[in-house]
Amino acid sequence: MPNRLADSTSPYLLQHADNPVHWWPWCPEAFEEARRRDVPVLLSIGYAACHWCHVMAHESFEDDATAEQVNAEFVAIKVDREERPDIDAVYMTATQAMTGAGGWPMTCFLTPSGEPFHCGTYYPPAPRQGMPGFRQLLAAVSRAWTEDGERVRDAAGQIAERLAGSAAANLPPTALGPSDLDEAVAALAGEFDGDRGGFGGAPKFPPSMTLEFLLRHHERTGSPDALRMVELTCERMARGGMYDQLGGGFARYSVDAAWVVPHFEKMLYDNAQLLRVYAHLARRTGSPLAHRIADETATFLLRDLRTAEGGFASALDADTDGVEGLTYAWTPAQLREALGDDDGAWAAALLAVTEAGTFEHGSSTLQLLADPDDPARWERVRATLLAARTQRPQPARDDKVVTAWNGLAIAALAEAGGALGRPDWVDAAASAASLLLERHLENGRLRRSSRDGAVGAAAGVLEDYGCLADALLALHQATGAPRWLDAAIGLLDTALAHFADPQTPGSYFDTADDAEALLHRPRDFTDGATPSGASALAGALLTASVLAAPASSGRFAEASAAAVAAVGALAGRHPRFAGQWLSVAEAAARGPLQVAVVGPEDDERRFALRTYTQRVAPGGTVVVAGEPDAPGVPLLADRPLVSGAPAAYVCRGFVCDRPVTTEAELAAALT
Repeated sequence: MPNRLADSTSPYLLQHADNPVHWWPWCPEAFEEARRRDVPVLLSIGYAACHWCHVMAHESFEDDATAEQVNAEFVAIKVDREERPDIDAVYMTATQAMTGAGGWPMTCFLTPSGEPFHCGTYYPPAPRQGMPGFRQLLAAVSRAWTEDGERVRDAAGQIAERLAGSAAANLPPTALGPSDLDEAVAALAGEFDGDRGGFGGAPKFPPSMTLEFLLRHHERTGSPDALRMVELTCERMARGGMYDQLGGGFARYSVDAAWVVPHFEKMLYDNAQLLRVYAHLARRTGSPLAHRIADETATFLLRDLRTAEGGFASALDADTDGVEGLTYAWTPAQLREALGDDDGAWAAALLAVTEAGTFEHGSSTLQLLADPDDPARWERVRATLLAARTQRPQPARDDKVVTAWNGLAIAALAEAGGALGRPDWVDAAASAASLLLERHLENGRLRRSSRDGAVGAAAGVLEDYGCLADALLALHQATGAPRWLDAAIGLLDTALAHFADPQTPGSYFDTADDAEALLHRPRDFTDGATPSGASALAGALLTASVLAAPASSGRFAEASAAAVAAVGALAGRHPRFAGQWLSVAEAAARGPLQVAVVGPEDDERRFALRTYTQRVAPGGTVVVAGEPDAPGVPLLADRPLVSGAPAAYVCRGFVCDRPVTTEAELAAALT
């Protein structure tokens, strides 16, 4: 019999709609029920593509005896962390404070007031490797609540008070100047894996924002160390098993330090950011590998994650039929079966598929450690294997459309499409942006997500405003259409009005001032798998400061500078967790660089100047092309033709060079 999750727009919650556990969605009524019954709340937080979430669901939440115990002694609430990142942030802070670690599934026990008193992550059904069994834990928590409830409530109140105090703390403001950016590169070099790329040891996550910062730093300073870290990391990630050598796209992370064995879920936000990085590297260095990976990653996004409405789904699952890697791993025998003996043996050698295997049960992930000596043969083999793989069971797709992550995809497709000459990518970005503005935006306020065109109830958080505004500004630059600029400015004004900390200039909360009141109002300065809401906003504000009309440009510039200064201490001490902040600081150090290309719409010279600029301008450069004094495009105001011919105006901050009319002159101006 379905529980209360059956009407959810979250695929993760719908996965649990038929559990024997009497799940509630997050709502006031669930906590009122806990008060009425005088029982604690069991809060379980996860997401649809999470492997261990599925494991705990199969072991415990689908078990009748466990469900009976949960239903009798708790009110159970299930939350999709991707749909409600605010709730996830509050209780992840509690889990990390109590245990020193965190992750998903997250398992928290709360008072009926929402205060946590015991937190953890995955629990097995029976004691294992020092972990208590889940039913054992349920019994202990229930007993403590029944026999010593007053002490439990007092302890929970003290925990909540300390967490609220920590959430209210701010860093001392510290400006990020050129010398600080040099020091950040030096610090990253100290943590860099010079043999395999990336930073630190296993598990290894794709450091997308850090790579973007390093590329921008190399472009500004010529640093060979910065470029070396980017090139090696991008090559090793692309050649390893974390990259899908057949279908394109990256898995979430590598469980080992050499990028061989992935955790197989494929996330929209990773692939969007990596598309942007590889496209940037391709246009900066001309790397054929980077160009190929950008092309294949964009193809993956459009083929496998695009929804019927024109948006982008959140993820492909880590598991297939409950088995991780079932769709993607191969044995030599399976290659021979699909390709025949000769091609099968050739493919096994090329793709590092061995009898011993690199994954589980003698299977291997596919690696392309060197370019094939016969490219035509490889393309034929690749197509055959991909076709054979489509006949296997496929991982489930989390098809909810998340505003922030779609913003990342829109920005990447718009920027990469312009730089690599793919107008179809720009068109796809525009379709997704139209969907978000039509479905997710109401009376100037964003919703977090939708599914099958139905918009969820969760309000947008700061990253939704920052990432979507940045995406719309990228689309404005790619197309010249004023509608994208107007919509972006509206989002930025809303974010400044509702998310800023009124006590601390440059500091922002992750939830709006009129959002649902939680245990405390969350904010996170650090860039993790995605940009923090504040760093995404800072980047969009900086770009808007040179695209908006003079009435808004100054305040946007000041707000961006204040936001970067507010986390300068974090970026200086822990650059790996401030990649987006450092990228914004790099763009600001250049002015930011602006290029306005003016000329008639169908003029070949205007097209050539704009195309050249998109291909060679440093990351963070603002580029717009259009008719002189085009309505709704302030960057083109007072930029006349030169001797009747199209021209490019290059500016840094408030200082402009003389206009140029040839690619050679433009190249000199950009450097």
